Amino acid sequence: MLPTLAAMLALAVGTFLLRLSGPFLRTKMTFPERAEKLLEASAVVLLAALTATAALTEGDDFVGPARPIGVLVGGVLAWRKAPFLVVVLAAAGTAALLRLAGVP
Repeated sequence: MLPTLAAMLALAVGTFLLRLSGPFLRTKMTFPERAEKLLEASAVVLLAALTATAALTEGDDFVGPARPIGVLVGGVLAWRKAPFLVVVLAAAGTAALLRLAGVP
């Protein structure tokens, strides 16, 4: 029990220090403009990959078209700057209605 608690405490402190180092190092370190643009683009690519993985698969299998269509509806509404609650409800409602209609 004690080693587990010590490991959890060490991870919590390490995570806190890592997150705290960002604001402190931001003023002391500079990146070339090309590297900053690459970091911005990589964040977008990573988010898109995570979204695609979550929208298209569950475990090792394809989830069917209902969830990706719901995500697409939510994405279009978010792109059109709809309120967050509308985006979430429309995406979930679309997927639910498609599943109710028999679409997997």
